Amino acid sequence: MRIPPWPADALLGLAVTATLAAVISARHGGEHPPDLLAYAWAAGLGALMLARRHFPRAVLLISALGLCAYYAAGYPAVGVAVPLAAALFSAAEAGFLRTAVLTAAGVLVLSLMFRLLEGQSAAFVAVYDLVGHVTLMAAAVALGDGLRSRRAQRDLQERENRLRVREQRLAIARELHDSVGHGVTVISLHADVAREAAPPGHDALDEALLRIRQAADRTMADLRGAVGALRGTVSLADLSPVLDPARQTGFDVTVRVETGPLPDEVGTAAYRIVQEAVTNVLRHAPEASMVSVHAVVVDGVLRLTISDDGPPADDGASMPTATGGPATTQVQTGSSSPVPHLPGNPAAAPIETDDPPATRGADGSPTDPAATGSPEAGPRAALRGIPSRGHGLPGMAERARALGGALHTRHTADGFTVEAELPLPRDAA
Repeated sequence: MRIPPWPADALLGLAVTATLAAVISARHGGEHPPDLLAYAWAAGLGALMLARRHFPRAVLLISALGLCAYYAAGYPAVGVAVPLAAALFSAAEAGFLRTAVLTAAGVLVLSLMFRLLEGQSAAFVAVYDLVGHVTLMAAAVALGDGLRSRRAQRDLQERENRLRVREQRLAIARELHDSVGHGVTVISLHADVAREAAPPGHDALDEALLRIRQAADRTMADLRGAVGALRGTVSLADLSPVLDPARQTGFDVTVRVETGPLPDEVGTAAYRIVQEAVTNVLRHAPEASMVSVHAVVVDGVLRLTISDDGPPADDGASMPTATGGPATTQVQTGSSSPVPHLPGNPAAAPIETDDPPATRGADGSPTDPAATGSPEAGPRAALRGIPSRGHGLPGMAERARALGGALHTRHTADGFTVEAELPLPRDAA
């Protein structure tokens, strides 16, 4: 059973006060007998323990200065280790090991010089008495630092366990999204196909197919909620976990989020699209220096733009089509079979990218410069091994399609741009 912090510190303070009061009452040496001020000093050192968790260094320094003032007043000897042991332990426990060691060494040197100048026996002071003080102070520092190390190790283990659980939840969420979600989407699409192909005058058949479509839509909504719960709540309100790695790598990051509160499924999809796009910049655009994220709601649609200033690949930067425009590549998601595009079913709309095919990898990501011989230097080369949480552009496109939206990518004169349009539910638009 763990004692709460405040009662534990109060008990420690009482122990410090009682110990010092007992040593003062023994009246070893000193020019003046102990009086009320001496005992008040002991109580003051004990009271400092109540602040040791919040201000460990201040408690240690005040204790050391108070000890010097006590001896300057000529009161009976109380040693140097006993008054400072608790403060040294607290500072070391809080992680201020250097402060604890330097303070202990400074107090010991001052005490040693003072006692030698008073004419006390050098053999007794420097050998017999000093060894005891050093041992007690070192034990207090070692105990505090050891407790801090064990606590840090326990916290690290807990973080690793939480991360492991989160990874398992993400794996389950991906499996649900990729397998069950795809199956339900196919059911919905074929229900629409059957309704379009059904001969007129069969109201019961049309009603049954409509109910199948509605049940599939409800199942998809429930599935998105379950997947969102497994993945954890994320939103555009806090993009720090996504953008901090880019900042730390040296990218100039610009963020403008002008959306207000978003529905959970839209906010989560937008967050994951930004995450995947920024990860692609880190992995595939070593020559880029800028990343820009802009999110705004226009006419009930969340418009998301992620751009960088990385140059296009040399081997496909100028591949025109027969009409002179850029070549168009369709991003396939969910299944290798084609998905029919039905009126009123935007979820089946194709997602297109204006990138030349030769400039993109098999997953729709920019071609790896390492594979084409392009130079890359500096610490960003190590980012080539960053694992992607999704599946490149197909993964981003699938998220947009699941909400009835669209995803477009293109090279511009200024770099590479990912644009997503995610319609908001009618009750949230």
